[in-house]
Amino acid sequence: MEITLNNKNAVVCGSTQGIGKATAIELALMGANVTLIARDKNKLASVVSNLDTKQGQSHSYLCVDFSNTDELRTKLKSINETYHILINNTGGPAGGPITEANTESFENAFKMHLINNQILAQSVIPGMIKEGYGRIVNIISTSVKAPIAGLGVSNTIRAAVANWAKTLSLELGEHGITVNNILPGFTNTNRLKSIIAKKSEKQGISENEVIKTMMKSIPANRFGEAKETANAVAFLCSPAASYINGINLPVDGGRTASL
Repeated sequence: MEITLNNKNAVVCGSTQGIGKATAIELALMGANVTLIARDKNKLASVVSNLDTKQGQSHSYLCVDFSNTDELRTKLKSINETYHILINNTGGPAGGPITEANTESFENAFKMHLINNQILAQSVIPGMIKEGYGRIVNIISTSVKAPIAGLGVSNTIRAAVANWAKTLSLELGEHGITVNNILPGFTNTNRLKSIIAKKSEKQGISENEVIKTMMKSIPANRFGEAKETANAVAFLCSPAASYINGINLPVDGGRTASL
């Protein structure tokens, strides 16, 4: 099975922490040249300096705040490389009931997630078509299959991204480009810590009690690790996954009840 990514160039968004960082590390270990995108220059430089280069790779980064789509468009124009892999990954919208969400929250989340994904995809797709090889993987959420209580805006926007990706997969499949979505469940990241803290405060119980309740909903009886999600992403990016296209893949320890 061919899972190496030698001579492949990858863009990984949200790559200074959590699943994004773990994915960048895994792609580099597989031989890819990785370009990181995030907003913290110091963190970007730190991650780049620690990526594997044993196969002669060259890594770089682009410092961009995704709340500014014009800045993203401008900075992408400065990149001359052809990219074979695009990992779309952005921190989720703030939690809260959908009945309490204002319209600006939806507009900002739509821009941060779907619009930026579109800008990035349009930037790399021509090169992928020319190379006859492309992998676009979107890190979304299991809410695509079953909405998560208390994440009204996120549930809405994540579903929009999933449908955007499916449409893209139908259009690009003939060019040797696959488009797939990874749906992480409860994963040990700062995002999960924030959700736990808010649940604890709202319900008036300890964070340990919140954690125990959440774990009971997972057949694996534990939270996932960022590396476990990154492993799934890396496989979908490899030549071995060339006939997997347009899917939503939960990486959740079996928590999602739907097929």
